[in-house]
Amino acid sequence: MKSEVRKSIEGYSQIAYEMEICRKYGIDYTAQKGRWKAAVERLHPKRLQLRVAKIITETGTTSTLRLVPVSGYLPPFQAGQYINLFVDIDGVRTARPYSISSPPNQTAYYDITVRRVADGFVSSYLLDQVKVGDVLETTGPAGQFYYNPLIHGKDLVFLAGGSGITPFMSMIREVTDRLLLDRKIHLIYGSRSPQEAIFHKELMSLAADYSNFSYDLVISDPGSGYEGLTGLIDADLIISRIGSVEGKTFFICGPQEMYAFTIPELKELGVPDRRIRRELFGLPKQVYNDPAWPKEVSPQSVFTVKLSSGREIPARADEPLLVSMERAGLVIENCCRSGECSLCRVKLVKGQVFHARTAKLRKSDHQAGYIHSCAAYPISDVEIML
Repeated sequence: MKSEVRKSIEGYSQIAYEMEICRKYGIDYTAQKGRWKAAVERLHPKRLQLRVAKIITETGTTSTLRLVPVSGYLPPFQAGQYINLFVDIDGVRTARPYSISSPPNQTAYYDITVRRVADGFVSSYLLDQVKVGDVLETTGPAGQFYYNPLIHGKDLVFLAGGSGITPFMSMIREVTDRLLLDRKIHLIYGSRSPQEAIFHKELMSLAADYSNFSYDLVISDPGSGYEGLTGLIDADLIISRIGSVEGKTFFICGPQEMYAFTIPELKELGVPDRRIRRELFGLPKQVYNDPAWPKEVSPQSVFTVKLSSGREIPARADEPLLVSMERAGLVIENCCRSGECSLCRVKLVKGQVFHARTAKLRKSDHQAGYIHSCAAYPISDVEIML
């Protein structure tokens, strides 16, 4: 019966003929059926087991963890991508994405650079408790924040803020390590103080050694006697350092406040949207300050989340649903934690949530009632389907 159905498919007879020819000449690949999955898993594994080989102190609040594979090899990545790191802390399993700061041509290890966050749950754990020899679980490399030579041209401007320097370090190191001299990079890096500027000495050295790389450090809170650039990365400062925006592609990575300020400045200079690339580097720290947040909902409100299993858990209005579920011991697949990758999506059956405006919710998901739990904040009692 199945054979008869196949024969009715347009083009089947030609395919069957070609299969016979392949068998005749010994190039029949039907024996490889199913092996594609193993090949894909080698390049795009869902999970990696990585050992901490070295801890490098970068600043008083920042360290780099050098991670090597427990077995096998590391899958390739594009400079600018990240891995999502899973941790179990006091009975809570959670994860955080960290950009890979080492270049992709370095295949022996991944470097992730961790900066301490005030009241940071995961950053404090990684900086205070993780030691050389510990094994960490991560996803494979992911993310869309990388250079495409077919689209982005050869004249690049990187605008970084704070720990947003990490994906740029991978891109810069790739260009300088591989002597990609046809690619020009100008980095403008905003930091609160010179002491907090990550990789500053290395960046200064690279700028002195390579004519296609320029570096400007901008300090927002300078101490007395500081003689370098100060203030914010606004239109005037940008144009004073790069001369013209014509033909340049801008990459931005930093805290959410930086995007809200810098992107309008670029628009004022006439930079089109297609020439602006931004990394979703986390969510707004105080999402309830968004003008669209319903004023009748207090950030301290606690709502009830009813799961498809019938279980009910509490959820704070100022906390993403994903975090509330993790606090309750639930393990939800996730990767970016910025509302982009959609791995953490769940179906909203009843109730209302507030989506962070940075979340990239597909139109089809919205129409079908799906939400990104990492970027969705409950503003009423809700019922969700996992």
